[in-house]
Amino acid sequence: MHCHHNFRPNHSCSDLIITVINKGGLEVHIAGEDMPTTEERLRDLRNRKAQSEAGGGQNRVDAQHNRGKLTARERLEILLDDGTFQEIDALVEHRCRDFDMDKNVIPGDGVVTGHGCINGREVFAFAQDFTVYGGSLGEMHGLKICKVLDMALKTGKPVIGLNDSGGARIQEGVASLGSYAEIFFRNVRASGVVPQISVIMGPCAGGAVYSPAITDFVIMVDQTAHMFITGPEVIKTVTNEVVSFEELGGAMTHGSRSGVSHFTAEDDESAIQLARDLCDMLPSNNLEKAPTKKTSDPVNRACDKLDTIIPDESNKPYDVVDVISEVLDDNGFMEVQADWAQNIVIGFGHLNGHTVGVVANQPKILAGCLDIDASDKAARFVRFCDAFNIPLITFEDVPGFLPGTNQEWGGIIRHGAKLLYAFAEATVPKLTVILRKAYGGAYDVMSSKHIRGDYNVAWPSAELAVMGADGAVEIIHRRRLKSARNPEQERVRLTEDFNEKFANPYKAAALGYIDDVIEPSETRTKLARALEMLMDKEELRPARKHGNIPL
Repeated sequence: MHCHHNFRPNHSCSDLIITVINKGGLEVHIAGEDMPTTEERLRDLRNRKAQSEAGGGQNRVDAQHNRGKLTARERLEILLDDGTFQEIDALVEHRCRDFDMDKNVIPGDGVVTGHGCINGREVFAFAQDFTVYGGSLGEMHGLKICKVLDMALKTGKPVIGLNDSGGARIQEGVASLGSYAEIFFRNVRASGVVPQISVIMGPCAGGAVYSPAITDFVIMVDQTAHMFITGPEVIKTVTNEVVSFEELGGAMTHGSRSGVSHFTAEDDESAIQLARDLCDMLPSNNLEKAPTKKTSDPVNRACDKLDTIIPDESNKPYDVVDVISEVLDDNGFMEVQADWAQNIVIGFGHLNGHTVGVVANQPKILAGCLDIDASDKAARFVRFCDAFNIPLITFEDVPGFLPGTNQEWGGIIRHGAKLLYAFAEATVPKLTVILRKAYGGAYDVMSSKHIRGDYNVAWPSAELAVMGADGAVEIIHRRRLKSARNPEQERVRLTEDFNEKFANPYKAAALGYIDDVIEPSETRTKLARALEMLMDKEELRPARKHGNIPL
């Protein structure tokens, strides 16, 4: 830095101009008659802000709209309450000077960051701007996101990321990768402290997928959102497999096959509304309880429909979602991961105004058996609810774990243990209703009294046993059946005898393993009253750095 002192004849000392030239060549006038006026300064600021707001220019904005996608700023306008968005780092620019990047500098660096409100509650948000460098993540782009995550953690506010990015900015090399890792670290640090929601609204490839994967919920837009580690071209080169973008990493693929995504939306607006609705269900951080919701649905409303919902034949299916919606306030249920591992149902609702998380076996899919995917799906959901003080309601109808070599070789023991671990670890209020079958180890796993369920009840249709009557009779009475004059008649008699003794909830009630046997129509009232009693529950665990869940 150096200075030029310009003395002009016949002028007073007050006309002295000191021009400071910095390394970038920018002249800054410290004093003198040539200083810009306030009006000029304001005009300059407004021009800079306008350049940032313009993004990649009208042609690229039009191209974004032609793809059926909104721009980053349009998305934030829908996400946040009117007039509440306050932008941060609008004037940040990249520092790359290679590959002619110094000739293409756009303020904001391809991501819009800031904070605002969702239904009056403060949240932090960022939206990647595909019109600027294809939304690619460079050093400063990444550090803008890091700043938002840091502020969210300091203030205890949720974070919502709207992802639409071509991936790492190749021109910036390792600086881009470094910013990705800085984001990942903050995602992990914020996990279980503030809710994190990712909305995928365009491409999300390579290392970029790991940030959404760490966050609590992923929402994908059908047909326009894609997530994958390696794209179709690389896969074709390496493995000779030919696959389309949509089949490889589209919303339907991740919603139904991989379980990476939790919700699939038709378009940008629907995805953003889902994020708003989800945010309404959750507390702002792990020190708060979830917000309550006013309801005119009476606590003591009788659920008469439930008295006849269980078929008389124990092998006949029914839809457990009908049970869930009948019990919850205003029949409202937000199902999570509805298209993946459908043999178990998870989601959010309200009971007497309180947000609750629901886990339920689904008898109409695989008879409600627990398998690898169902165990993973439910375990992660249970741990989320426990982290954010959301009570858990479990509706149980499970004949056991799914048998087969694929399950055993795929590690059903390890995966099933995740769900057991999650329920046992959880200290939030845990309420369990056994609707029908509760067999074997699956009975223990599904939030049983033995792993510290707080309020466990059963319907009269409940069957609590090591296994079903047919299998039990074959094992227990094998010799008797072989020597019987009429084995089939003897089998029927022994099966009826076993059912009478064990295929009911009363043995468990006699042992105190369940707290009550209730009429199905009473379920809503009983659960609501138990929940009120348990809302101030405190349960301590031994001090430790963290447990070692069987991942």
